[in-house]
Amino acid sequence: MSALHLGTQGFTYPSWVGPFYPTGTPATAFLEHYARHFDTVELDTTFYATPRLSTILGWRQRTPADFCFAAKFPQVVTHEKGLVGCADDAAAFVGAAQNLEQKLGPLLLQMPPGWSAAGLADLAAFLAQLPAGPRYVLEVRHKSWLAKDTLPRLLELLAGHQVALCLVQHAWMPRLDIVTAPFVYIRWLGRREEIPDDDFSHVRINRDAQLDAWAAQIKGYLRAGLTVYGYFNNHYQGHSPASVRALQLRLTPDSSAVPQ
Repeated sequence: MSALHLGTQGFTYPSWVGPFYPTGTPATAFLEHYARHFDTVELDTTFYATPRLSTILGWRQRTPADFCFAAKFPQVVTHEKGLVGCADDAAAFVGAAQNLEQKLGPLLLQMPPGWSAAGLADLAAFLAQLPAGPRYVLEVRHKSWLAKDTLPRLLELLAGHQVALCLVQHAWMPRLDIVTAPFVYIRWLGRREEIPDDDFSHVRINRDAQLDAWAAQIKGYLRAGLTVYGYFNNHYQGHSPASVRALQLRLTPDSSAVPQ
């Protein structure tokens, strides 16, 4: 059975109060309001450190039964140690994340822009040590990974571990249509310099052509029986909840089914 989960990258944005969260909503109530509209979110806070158990249990308790959390691996794993000598750090994070139980979505290894294909052997060793159970995703941001002598080896490695290659919409990487796992993970990003004031209250960039193309691509994944997870950043258009809704409208024949 295929399934579609669309949400945003983070939910703690004060400028969403008014256009998305009801006026006067305190930050402590953001998650509950968010979960009334979308069934998933990508957590950015986990990039900075593994959350406390009380925080994880709070996320689990404050969301509906069908909600799921995707989360970034901590930067100590991806950026500071580059996947080397960090098996304990990774296992500790995965163990903590599993306290989300049935609400645990994919766990994202977002690698730094300078991490090149020279790290292929390190990646292979790291994936071999990852705890079994969760769904894992790898995001690469260096074009050396897409070289014709490297990409097949990367895809073979990921497919062998059923790790998804993150499909990214961003200026620094070409758009991809590659499946290496029983699910697909998509991230829509934008340039920070295009919205430098961090006012994320409304759409400021037209991405209709890109969204049309992505809708067609996603429909193909769903027809193939794949589960699709997709997350929008505010910098993609200016207001990521609106980006989610715009894509939902393209994927939902009956627009009344889209949360307003």
